[in-house]
Amino acid sequence: MQDDAKRISRRDLFKLGAASAGAMALGAGLPGLVHAEDKAAVPALPQVPRRKLGKTGKEIPILLMGGAMKLDPKLDPKLAECLRFGVNYFDAADCYAGGTCEGAVASFMSTAGIKRESVWITSKSDAHDPAGFEATLATSLQKLNTKYVDMYFLHALQDGNFLSPEMAKTAERLKKEGKIRHIGFSCHDANVAELLQKAATLPWIDAIMFKYNFRDYGNKPLNAAMDACHTANIGLIAMKTQGSEASFADAWQKFQKVGKWSKQQAVLKAVWSDERITAAVSHMDSMDKLKQNIAAACDKFELGQAEVEAIERYAAETRSLACNGCEHICNAAVDAPVRIGTTLRYLMYHDVYGQQDEARAAFAKLPAEAQRIAGVDYRPANAACPHGVDVAWHMRRAAEVLQA
Repeated sequence: MQDDAKRISRRDLFKLGAASAGAMALGAGLPGLVHAEDKAAVPALPQVPRRKLGKTGKEIPILLMGGAMKLDPKLDPKLAECLRFGVNYFDAADCYAGGTCEGAVASFMSTAGIKRESVWITSKSDAHDPAGFEATLATSLQKLNTKYVDMYFLHALQDGNFLSPEMAKTAERLKKEGKIRHIGFSCHDANVAELLQKAATLPWIDAIMFKYNFRDYGNKPLNAAMDACHTANIGLIAMKTQGSEASFADAWQKFQKVGKWSKQQAVLKAVWSDERITAAVSHMDSMDKLKQNIAAACDKFELGQAEVEAIERYAAETRSLACNGCEHICNAAVDAPVRIGTTLRYLMYHDVYGQQDEARAAFAKLPAEAQRIAGVDYRPANAACPHGVDVAWHMRRAAEVLQA
């Protein structure tokens, strides 16, 4: 990443932005990226399509740049590549990349001379009470070097009680003060459907980012909740779209290609084919992944029946390799206060995302009793898992790599 950044000069960035200057739907384009003498010389590039994000009334790209991975602290070339193709939505959080994500976004924008109104910035708070939420926002605004964020989420929400009247009043005040434009939450645990159903009854929720991938398509409660949110005009953003296995496995290798697309591209296109979904946020930690996802987003051809069937086969054949996060089922079968679903999610971060340090740090924040995962008899959890996940094998591996 450092080498890539060194190869991109400030003048190069001005040129990179020229192609996307006319495609920004948030306001004035990207004039800060363009030298007047460069405009005519830069050919037009295909732009990622845009959709309206629910009641916000704003159009955002269908592909969003996730910031959970480490970004270059000064000038990350992947962010520049995003802007070339109209991906001007950066998804951040106070905790991403060890707390460095927001600062990296601010540094990129300052170094590249990007006008604030030309980029949509979403960030998130791990504090879900009104006072903590507001305090985290103040820190986020400082790190991002901005007076406002376009969207602020309660991050990884699990308890719907935090969607309280007090939080609604806090959100309304922060909007009036100009510190946030919109509010919502992210969620990826077993009660996603329950949280979406509750949100559909709350007029102050603008958008939700939730776990949704090809393994969820037949989930009736989740689909009913998505319908309710869509009817309530709540913007829906899909995350965890790749449905990554809990650990390394060989079963997905036969699905490297799904028709003309890679497996990664195909499952994104499947998500975009759902009219209820505005966009998908993607963990694009390399320039190659970024370019592949942009190519899939810009291509107008939809998945054919053979490709849809291939995705369905992939879902069926790898179902036992992916934890669905329903740890209330497997935890209840085990005589220990462990957090199986959460632990396997961190194992996926370690093995699939390659975020070894971040995965260990997240695991270390679990309650002490939940970290005592070695020596537990997980055979009852294996029997209880509705998807046939070998919980015992994965938890043994988690003990080996997350407690190192």
